[in-house]
Amino acid sequence: MADPRPLSAARILVVGPSWVGDMVMSQPLFATLRVRQPEMAIDVLAPAWSLPLLERMPEVARGLAQPLGHGRLGLWRRWQQGRHYAGAGYAQAIILPNSWKSAVLPWAAGIARRTGWRGEWRYGLLNDLRHNPERYPRMIDRFHALAFAATEAVTEAPPPRLQVDRQRALATAHALQLPLDRPVLGVCPGAEFGPSKRWPARHHARVLMTLIDQGWQAWIFGSAADQAIADDIVQRLRPDHQAHVQRLTGRTQLHEAVDLLLLPRAVLSNDSGLMHVAAAVDPQRPLIALYGSTSPLFTPPLAAAAKLQRLELPCSPCFARDCPLRHHDCMEKLLPERVLEALACDSF
Repeated sequence: MADPRPLSAARILVVGPSWVGDMVMSQPLFATLRVRQPEMAIDVLAPAWSLPLLERMPEVARGLAQPLGHGRLGLWRRWQQGRHYAGAGYAQAIILPNSWKSAVLPWAAGIARRTGWRGEWRYGLLNDLRHNPERYPRMIDRFHALAFAATEAVTEAPPPRLQVDRQRALATAHALQLPLDRPVLGVCPGAEFGPSKRWPARHHARVLMTLIDQGWQAWIFGSAADQAIADDIVQRLRPDHQAHVQRLTGRTQLHEAVDLLLLPRAVLSNDSGLMHVAAAVDPQRPLIALYGSTSPLFTPPLAAAAKLQRLELPCSPCFARDCPLRHHDCMEKLLPERVLEALACDSF
């Protein structure tokens, strides 16, 4: 547990979200808080895995590891941790998750101003309670609005940005023996939310075969949970194609993946946390974002060069983890030729 003693006279504690993409979309909130209250230091309480993301957000003074995993209630542990931060000098807490349990720690810490959306029944735990989040159709705007008082006009949220050092990215590539003799297509085929978000492996393979024949290589990003789909993609390729594919699933920690995502010339991704990381690392780099069961209206990749690929089917978006109709048409019928055409529109 981090040292709770204050490093400056006034601090803000932000209780961060539990998903990679959501954490990326919280960065504009931190940036705006820093501009509006430059004397305030911003600490972010978040799952330990997300600390590498916070390290790439210069607006954040400290990332504080939340020992309780996603989905765990742990009220007594949250109360104890809140008491641990009681003397840390926080003038305000901003709670980004909508859950009741996420508001327990700032309340237990006795932080005078506790800001957040109504969410679950949180009267009393929050005393700067905001209503009607539907006024902000995008998640990034809901987070960003909490930088302002309830009576203030809210400015437009800037796009998320992660600060990645190119030399560190190249050093990571060298350590992993990743070749840089061909332009790299970054491929992010996983989706922690569930199978409904995943583009079929055979579609990925079709894109890779075409680009490799044109002189490209591919790096497949993801966690150990994404190894199965990465293997499925590679097994559909001829051996001469496989020689130009690097499987990074399960081989990298999050901080390495974030840095490495600076190096591809283009990125192909499902709606996932790594999609948002890729957009925030290099907003000018072509990003092909595939949407099926989810909606780009709520969580779009906010990069100038992002191109959304989505079929306007009557059943989409369903926001289900698995296709409730069992045909997965929203992804099955989103054909590789459409992605190849989107990539061909860019000059590399």
